[in-house]
Amino acid sequence: MEITASMVKDLRELTGAGMMDCKKALAETNGDMESAVNWLREKGIAKSAKKEARIAAEGLANIYIDGDKAVILEVNSETDFVSKNEEFISMIDTIGATLLKSNATTVDEAKELMTPDGTINELIVNKTAKIGEKLSLRRFAIVNKTADEFFGSYIHMGGKIAALTVIKGANSDVAKDVAMQAAAMKPLYTFPSEVPADVLDNEKAVLKEQAMNEGKPADIAEKMVAGRIKKFYKEICLSEQAFIKDGDISVEKYVTNNGGEIKSMIRYEVGEGMEKRCDNFAEEVMNQVKGN
Repeated sequence: MEITASMVKDLRELTGAGMMDCKKALAETNGDMESAVNWLREKGIAKSAKKEARIAAEGLANIYIDGDKAVILEVNSETDFVSKNEEFISMIDTIGATLLKSNATTVDEAKELMTPDGTINELIVNKTAKIGEKLSLRRFAIVNKTADEFFGSYIHMGGKIAALTVIKGANSDVAKDVAMQAAAMKPLYTFPSEVPADVLDNEKAVLKEQAMNEGKPADIAEKMVAGRIKKFYKEICLSEQAFIKDGDISVEKYVTNNGGEIKSMIRYEVGEGMEKRCDNFAEEVMNQVKGN
């Protein structure tokens, strides 16, 4: 039987499942709408789709390394309680191991990768249905290094913050120190050269206005901005930050003193930039129990 676009649309409206899942369900059930709904429910897809609108801003970040390749990722759940669930942790490990063997560059590409339990997307959908919370792969990065470079990795607060660095030369201890710095001090960029022009222009405008409000003439204010921008870099750029183990030197100086060079840094903090749940989760559970 031919599966038409209108049939897929109708099934999607009934279940809230994705278009490809609906198309597959109809194909598996020879176009029978009721059987397709049941097929989706059996797979846990229809049930998980209802949770798509809910906020998942908790979860875990982790790092996986194999030789010269590393993966840093963030997988979200709705509550911190679930992030401690062994099934959730196992799911993240499976996703990490799968990504480590791939060259995926986007979350959509990652979702199509095969695991021992189906695609990553199917794995997440099934765990969503089983655990009872919206789960999602939010972001990841695959990082490669050369033989003369070292990975530094650091997981903070049980997986709430993950930092991955690459240092050329030096050694693994130096690379880890830099990762710890990134985790603790929350740099937004690795180097001043990475700060976007609009961010820099805005900061300069604010600093100039501050100086002029202090009664400084415009030309003097301009000169003051140059000095204050250096302080700005020390706050937001990893290379310029004061090294946490020796505040008299910068992170870059610490690395160069050990014969190394900072190459890159990625820092994930779970839920950063996302709207957090503010509802009463216990109340929601009770409402479900009561059938509300």
